[in-house]
Amino acid sequence: MTKRSQAVITTAEERQRDGWNDPVHGAISWHTLLSSDITPTDSMSAGIAELSPGGELKPHRHDPSEIYFIFEGTGIVRIDGQETTVKSGTTVFIPGNAEHGIRNESSANLKFFYVFPTGSFADVVYRFPEN
Repeated sequence: MTKRSQAVITTAEERQRDGWNDPVHGAISWHTLLSSDITPTDSMSAGIAELSPGGELKPHRHDPSEIYFIFEGTGIVRIDGQETTVKSGTTVFIPGNAEHGIRNESSANLKFFYVFPTGSFADVVYRFPEN
């Protein structure tokens, strides 16, 4: 018998904070909210990411497409070389395998909700250019 997804209601405070702070990946933290390895869900993964002032998720690629919804602060999103300023209320669709990154050049935190069309966040393989 196949397991079915279940409804999940959660908060960032209930989830572990992960992140990177190095020259390859940048300086970013996140809470994975939905992922089949931590929740009884099977078709999407999602979380909340945070960039402190000066923080950045360096340009990278991954196979699945992704959505960002900016809900706090302002920043710069770069997709395939094109930079766009984003602010609270902005939605960004990133096609699969598009090179993209986001940085916070403001003096306040930048927070965004991200979604992948894959059951587990672990299925998203980040590929950063070799420097």
